[in-house]
Amino acid sequence: MDAVDPVDPVDPLSAESPREFLASWSASRGNLRRFLEDRALPPLDEQSQRTAGEAAAAAAVQETFGIELDAFSAGVDSVSSSIHSAGGIHINLPDPDIPQDIGAAAFFDVDNTLIQGSSLIVFAMGLARKKYFRLSEILPIAWKQLKFRVTGSEDAQDVAAGRTQALEFIRGKNVADLVELCEEIVDTRMIDKAWPGTRELAQMHLAAGHQVWLVSATPVQLAQILAERFGFTGALGTVAEVEDGRFTGRLVGDILHGPGKKHAVAALAAIEQLDMSRCTAYSDSINDIPMLSMVGTAVAINPDKKLKQEAARRGWQVRDYRSLRRAVRAYGLPALATAAFSLGSWRIFRRGRGPGGPGASGPAAPARP
Repeated sequence: MDAVDPVDPVDPLSAESPREFLASWSASRGNLRRFLEDRALPPLDEQSQRTAGEAAAAAAVQETFGIELDAFSAGVDSVSSSIHSAGGIHINLPDPDIPQDIGAAAFFDVDNTLIQGSSLIVFAMGLARKKYFRLSEILPIAWKQLKFRVTGSEDAQDVAAGRTQALEFIRGKNVADLVELCEEIVDTRMIDKAWPGTRELAQMHLAAGHQVWLVSATPVQLAQILAERFGFTGALGTVAEVEDGRFTGRLVGDILHGPGKKHAVAALAAIEQLDMSRCTAYSDSINDIPMLSMVGTAVAINPDKKLKQEAARRGWQVRDYRSLRRAVRAYGLPALATAAFSLGSWRIFRRGRGPGGPGASGPAAPARP
């Protein structure tokens, strides 16, 4: 992956807005104490300094994103770890021939929004084929993901349990080996599962000079490889802790699911100086309401029943690419093509039978001079 663009923090002493303040807080992130002691305005003593700095950061987070400082801090941990995993904040450089619309971005969920079905089950099955672990070990995950494929909706407890089990499976495994397997799985099992309509939406954003980010509960390595292959700006995903090149079996920051996505997007927006009112988010799941509701434009892609209802209530756009797929499966592509041709021919015939058309009764239309 092409690691580029180290973060260029804004000095809090010159910050003119809560957004600039948070950009500095996020970009200089070693930990909250370090930021407060090294970068915030120093009051009379250490305790006063810490209290004032925490109050300033909390007020800025609340004003900008409407979340608590602890939640924002967890988001910063997730984003920082994703950046470290990629080797830089951006995976792909923007097209130099396209003027960049600074401050605008699009955030895409992965499962059933960009990729048909569950990326985790495709990932797990791919690892099992490579003898990364035994098939019997992933059956509990497979069952939960099968429910997702059949019902089209996620269960938050199933997602959390699945990620916990997955972390146990990779504990002690070599990171470089897993990344290599991820690349093979993406190239052979996932690229072709992308919804063409969603890819077109992402390309429209890129062509408009917007950043495009994947935000997913899937492992960050997998999400970042998908982003690289599709030419997106970057990806945020669930981050497994690494020590000495091997997974520890512990998480860093949030599982990027539900509120965790909102926290990570808030941290990313602070670092990248994004204007959330000019950003767009796409998802299929009611669980992503926190992320969808924080942007200026929310779009439900292949929505589950609850999200479809909520989108209608809020006036959000809905794009469902599953209808054509179901029709193709039910009737076959040749039958659909024949039906479309027949319908088109019938409409042309009907227009021809209208006033002034062939076979129409009454006076002919006047000739043009």
